[in-house]
Amino acid sequence: MNLQISGHHLEVTASLKEYVVNKLERVLRHFDQVISVEVILSVDKSKEKAGRQNASVTVNLKGKEIFVEKCDENMYAAIDKLIDMLDRKVMQYKDKVQDHGREAIKHHQPPPEAEPLQ
Repeated sequence: MNLQISGHHLEVTASLKEYVVNKLERVLRHFDQVISVEVILSVDKSKEKAGRQNASVTVNLKGKEIFVEKCDENMYAAIDKLIDMLDRKVMQYKDKVQDHGREAIKHHQPPPEAEPLQ
């Protein structure tokens, strides 16, 4: 798995990088077919959104690409929100891949025997 963490208008410190890696481990333990993960941490410097911390992640899975983006006043809170949403999306995809929309025949109850009419 390739992991790329970058910052836009922000220096990615070792503690910030370690925080992201530790949080991603929680998500990636659910799904072992992860090809690459790209995390972008940025600060919005426009006047109307001054100080907004943005965190976005793109996860390339086998057959699917998942993108999530979250904002907050604090970078660590934005990362927490991002990981929570990513975890939900990965679990949804995993359930969809494994479920196939039907139940196995071995779990079906046999129909009750019909009593003969007299």
